[in-house]
Amino acid sequence: MSSSDAAESGFTATLRRLPSAQKTAKGAPAYSRFVNRRAGGYLAVLAYRVGATPNQVTAVSALCTFAGITGVLLLPPSWPLGIAVSLALVLGYALDSADGQLARLRGTSSVSGEWLDHVIDSAKIATLHVAVLVSAFRFSELPTAWLLVPIAYGAVESVMFFAMILNDQLRRVHRATTGTRAPEPGHPSTLRSLLVVPTDYGLLCLVFLLLGSPAAFAAGYGVLFTCNALFLVAALPKWFGDMRSLDPVAPGRGR
Repeated sequence: MSSSDAAESGFTATLRRLPSAQKTAKGAPAYSRFVNRRAGGYLAVLAYRVGATPNQVTAVSALCTFAGITGVLLLPPSWPLGIAVSLALVLGYALDSADGQLARLRGTSSVSGEWLDHVIDSAKIATLHVAVLVSAFRFSELPTAWLLVPIAYGAVESVMFFAMILNDQLRRVHRATTGTRAPEPGHPSTLRSLLVVPTDYGLLCLVFLLLGSPAAFAAGYGVLFTCNALFLVAALPKWFGDMRSLDPVAPGRGR
């Protein structure tokens, strides 16, 4: 067997192990579930084969993402810039999925790695919308009131990201302190994945393909903001109820 055949065989064998390294797809929007996770899987296998660590993959993900954000911040909008920014953000997002899959493939998942991943995620959420705000202020002739959209979008996504991370962490703490087991994940719903696709960060990455037309970009970006805001308004009471169900109940008293 040649060295190239051996490498291909090794890649294929690692690829077969990938399903065991996946998190549940339950609740994931369609782009993240059907596109980004699969792309991240191939990148995770490639990183595994070359001996990269999860933190190294996280660093490359951050480099791609912040290169795209810097382009939006500093350069006048154009079709070539939109393509470059979108590709950088899409690749950064795929690598963001790859680092966790790589950690599970290697059996080296760590608290520090999870911390690094979440800190970079929170940074990109904040800075991406700031970059849109600055770009619109410097280069576009959109109405001044439109500048409120990226400000509000950044706030919505920050609250949503924090709430989702906090939900997960509080469930972990509750299971650890009460000794309860995590419920087995049900079969992910394709319909739900499609319905919540406007909240998918991957779709936001693709909207930057419209940078060459300020009006088209403003419309697409504004639609995604509206969908995310409505989703958050609907989700927060539900999430609060989920967390309230974890509260201990005093004898003889309701919640």
